Amino acid sequence: MKYGTIAGVDTPASRIVFGTAFGPMLSGEGDPSELLDHAVEAGINTFDCAKEYGHAQEQLGRWLERHGDRDRLVIETKGCHPAWGEGWDRSRVTKRDLDDDLAESLDQLRTPYIDVYLLHRDDPAVPAGEIVEWLNEHHRAGKIRAFGGSNWSPQRIQEANDYAHEHGLVPFAVSSPNYSLAVQERNPWVGVSTTLGGPDHAEDRAWYRANQMPVFAFSVLGRGFMSGLVHADDPDEAKAVLDGAAQTGFLSPGNFERLRRAEILAARLGASVPQIAIAWALNQGLNLFALVSSSSNAIIDGNVAATDITLTAQESAWLDLEADEPA
Repeated sequence: MKYGTIAGVDTPASRIVFGTAFGPMLSGEGDPSELLDHAVEAGINTFDCAKEYGHAQEQLGRWLERHGDRDRLVIETKGCHPAWGEGWDRSRVTKRDLDDDLAESLDQLRTPYIDVYLLHRDDPAVPAGEIVEWLNEHHRAGKIRAFGGSNWSPQRIQEANDYAHEHGLVPFAVSSPNYSLAVQERNPWVGVSTTLGGPDHAEDRAWYRANQMPVFAFSVLGRGFMSGLVHADDPDEAKAVLDGAAQTGFLSPGNFERLRRAEILAARLGASVPQIAIAWALNQGLNLFALVSSSSNAIIDGNVAATDITLTAQESAWLDLEADEPA
């Protein structure tokens, strides 16, 4: 396992982040302790969660209490997700919602502090400086070690950090956009969903490469498109296997060609398609942490092994349809 550092967090974070937005974690049914224990044994010490993820915070919190060794783990969770309902007319990026969501997360996670706290969405109508002030208040109280935004644009993050630097405050330390070899061609979610993939977002990728802000990349396997469950020569299979969000975001001719190339390279390197997709993301020059949900010990082990795969520049470019096939 490879690790990286996050400003404000003393514990190095694993490059593979255990995503909790799946099956038993969401439903609250069963005990995921064995799976979470195996993740730690495999070298994963970083866990992604959110208030919006059903019972995931409660499940993770019960395990944290039993597992102990809190200071060797990195817990990231999110709040201020828009309110459900017709129209999604309440963004919930307010100080009251932040205070309430953070308090609920601390309670459900059974921890006195959260290592990385992210606002699940942005609301450009709220001045970035105000949000920085709110988050610094919780940082001073010791409730959060580092903070940032999920689905925030680089421009808004820069605005927030310019304000922090001008006022002697702690800046955003982490960003969590979508990023995958499978390009998110259409937004599968209600509300804003930021992505770094594809030619339209080259400037955003350049911004992250220049400042090396940690990127907690979600849907790094294209919400299952690059998980090995879908094959490039069977589009009907993809429609049967993948959920509506994956079909909206990732079923495109370009992505099926990227999948075909990933299958070819996986066979050449003795790897799996998800390992190639993870390795590709980790080889893009970003300070990237790959958020991956894992429903079995074998999947965990495969994801960890992907961190040891190094792709050449030509292999990476070919996978992303930007170069000829490597010899």
